Amino acid sequence: MSDGISIDALGQAVGDFSNHEKLGFDLGAYVGDLAFEEDSGSEDISLEGLQQELEECESDEVVANILSSGAKLREYAKGVENNLRKVELDSIEDYIKESDNLVSLHDQIHDCDSILSQMETLLSGFQEEIGSISSDIKILQEKSMDMGLRLKNRRVAESKLAKFVEDIIVPPKMIDVIVDGEVNEEYIRTLEILSKKLKFVAADPAVKSSKALKDVEPELEKLRQKAISKVYDFIVQKLIALRKPKTNIQILQQSVLLKYKYIISFLKEHGKEVFMDVRAAYIDTMNKVLSAHFRAYIQALEKLQLDIATAYDLIGVETRSAGLFSRAREPLKNRSAVFALGERIKIIKEIDQPALIPHIAEASALKYPYEVLFRSLHKLLMDTATSEYIFCDDFFGEESIFYEIFAGPFSVIDEHFNPVLTNCFDAIGLMLMIRIIHHHQFALYCTAYHVSPEDSMPRFISGQAVFTGFNLCFLVNISLWPRFKMVFDSHISSLRDANIKTLWEDDVHPHYVMRRYAEFTASFIHLNVEYGDGQLDINLERLRMAVDVLILKLAKLFPRPKQQIVFLINNYDMTIAVLKEAGPEGGKIQMHFEELLKSNTSLFVEELLVEHFSDLIKFVKSRASEDPSSNPERSITVAEVDPLVKDFGSRWKTAIELMHKDIITSFSNFLCGMEILRAALTQLLLYYTRLTDCIKKIPGGSGLNKDLVSIQSIMFEIRKYSKTF
Repeated sequence: MSDGISIDALGQAVGDFSNHEKLGFDLGAYVGDLAFEEDSGSEDISLEGLQQELEECESDEVVANILSSGAKLREYAKGVENNLRKVELDSIEDYIKESDNLVSLHDQIHDCDSILSQMETLLSGFQEEIGSISSDIKILQEKSMDMGLRLKNRRVAESKLAKFVEDIIVPPKMIDVIVDGEVNEEYIRTLEILSKKLKFVAADPAVKSSKALKDVEPELEKLRQKAISKVYDFIVQKLIALRKPKTNIQILQQSVLLKYKYIISFLKEHGKEVFMDVRAAYIDTMNKVLSAHFRAYIQALEKLQLDIATAYDLIGVETRSAGLFSRAREPLKNRSAVFALGERIKIIKEIDQPALIPHIAEASALKYPYEVLFRSLHKLLMDTATSEYIFCDDFFGEESIFYEIFAGPFSVIDEHFNPVLTNCFDAIGLMLMIRIIHHHQFALYCTAYHVSPEDSMPRFISGQAVFTGFNLCFLVNISLWPRFKMVFDSHISSLRDANIKTLWEDDVHPHYVMRRYAEFTASFIHLNVEYGDGQLDINLERLRMAVDVLILKLAKLFPRPKQQIVFLINNYDMTIAVLKEAGPEGGKIQMHFEELLKSNTSLFVEELLVEHFSDLIKFVKSRASEDPSSNPERSITVAEVDPLVKDFGSRWKTAIELMHKDIITSFSNFLCGMEILRAALTQLLLYYTRLTDCIKKIPGGSGLNKDLVSIQSIMFEIRKYSKTF
C-alpha cells in the first residue's frame, strides 16, 4: 500500500536522525561553511539608473535607514541570508529533539493502520450479510402485505357476518318484552329493534336466500303479529280515555299519546290495515268529542247573548211603532246603541284575546252582543284547530286526517250559525263579524307564509290546515256579506218608504232619524278606516242619498221657510259633529253635509236680516247699485233715504238683540248659532256700508250724516257678540 510505504519511509528517516544524534551529530559537516562568495558574474551587472531608483525610494523607511547607516546593500543581504540559515538550523534541531515523539507517532499510526485494515475486512463481511438480510426483509414484507390483506378481508367478512347475525337473530329478551311486557318506553325501544329486523329481512335480497331466514322468519312474523295486537289494544284504550267527560284532550295528547307516537309509525310500516283501523278510530273519536264540546260551548254562549236589533230597528222606522209579534229583548242602557258603534269597537282590539269562559260570564250575569260570542267561538275554533293539526302532524305524520276530524265541528258551527244569521238584523254587528273574519284570514296568511313577528321560533301551520281555515273563513264571509247587504238595504228602504206624517214633529231641533243616520254612518266609517272597502262606501253613499231626500221632505212640512232652514241647519250640523267623531279626516259624506250647511246658513242669514231690516235690504239690492247720472229721472233723493236711515238708527241695537235671542232658541248647537249670528251681523254691516256709500252720492246727502250710525259703532257691537261667542 502506498500509504504504508510512506509511513515506513518516514519512520526510517526519523530513525536515522535519531541514531546520528546518539553518535554525536556534527551539523557543520553536513552544512559546511556558511560564508558567501561574491558572485563571479557581478562585474557584468549594470548600475545604470540606480541613482534614479534610489531617489524614488527615499520615502521608504527601510531604504532610508539602510542608506543613512552607510551599510552596503550586499552586506545587508548577507546578514539576512545568515539569519535565515540560522533559523533553518534551529528548526532542524527542534525536529531532532522531537524525534522520539515522532517515532511514537509513527508506531501509533502503524497500529491504527493495522486496526483499520481489520475493520475494513470486518465491514466487508457485514456488507455481504446485510445484502442477504435485505432480500429476506423484502420477502417478509411481501408476506406481511399478503397477511394484512387477508386480515382485512376477514374483518370485513366478520363485520358483515356479525351485522347479519345481529340483524337476523331474535334475542330471548326481545321475545319476552314483546309477548309479556307492558307497553312503556322499553317496549317502544324493543319495537324499534323489531322494526329494524323486519326491514332487514324484507329489504336485503341476500337474506331471503339464506338458510338462517327459514329458522327466524316464522318467529319474526309471530312477534310482528303479537306486537301489532298489543299496541292496537293499548292505543284503543287511550282513545277511549279521550271520550271520558271533563277530559283535557290537549294534555292527554301531549303528555300521553305523543310519548307513544312510534307505535303509529310501526303500525304504518308493518301493519297497514291495523293502522287504518287506529286512524279511523281516532278520527271518529275526535270528531264526536270535538263536536260535543263545540255544541256544549255554543249552548253556553247562547245564554250570554244580548239581542241588539230586531227587524223593526231601522233608521226610518218611527220610534213609537212596534210590530205585533216583535219579541221581547234585553233592555239597553241607550237605545241609540242599535245604530251607534260605541264601546262595541273594542272587539276589534280584543280579537286575539282568549275565548270567553261561559260559566264565569254567566256567574257574573254578563250579556254580550253576538259579535263577542262570534269572536269567542271562532277564536276557540282556531286555537283548537291549530293544536289538533300540530298533534296530527306529529302523531300520524299526515295532514289529510285534520279535515276529516273537523268535519263534525264545522257542521255543528254551521247548524248554529245559519239560524242566528237568518235572524240577525244588526248591521253593525254583521260588519264587526266581517272584520273579525278578515283578521282571522290575515292571521292564516301570516301563518302560511311564515311572517308572524310575535314568536322567534314559531310552530307554523301549513298545507291542509291553512287551506281548511281559509275555506271556513271564506264560507262564513260569503254568508255574512249577503246578510249584511240585506239588512243595510232594509235601512235604505226604511228611509225611502218612510211615512213622513208619522215621522214629522213640530220641532226644529235635530230629528231622531237624522241622529240615527249620523251615528249609523259614523260607525261604518270608523270600521272602514283601515280596510278601505269600496263596496261599503257605495252602500253608505246610497244611504246618504236616501236620507237627503227624507230630511228635505220633513223640512217642507214646516209652514215657514225660516223654520225649514233652521231644521235643516240643525240636522246638518249634528250630522257633521257625529261624523267628525268617527274620523277627523272626514270624507265625501262629511264634505257633502258641510256644503249643505254652508248653503243653508247663507239662506238663513238672508231670512233673518229680511225679517228685521226688510226695507233696508230691499233698497240696497234694488237701488243702491244704480248710477245717478245714467238715469236722472229715477235718481235717489234724500227724502227716499231719510226714512231708512232714521229707522235703522232708532232700532238697530234692538234688532240685533232680537236676532241673538232668535238664534239662541232656534239652534241646538250654541257654537253653530254664534257662527250664524256673526255671519248675519257681518252681512248686515255690508248692507249698511253700501247704504252709506249710496248716500254719499246723493245731492244733499251730507245732511243725513247726523242720523247715520257710524261703522265703528256697528263693528263694536259685532265684536261684543264675537266675545260672547
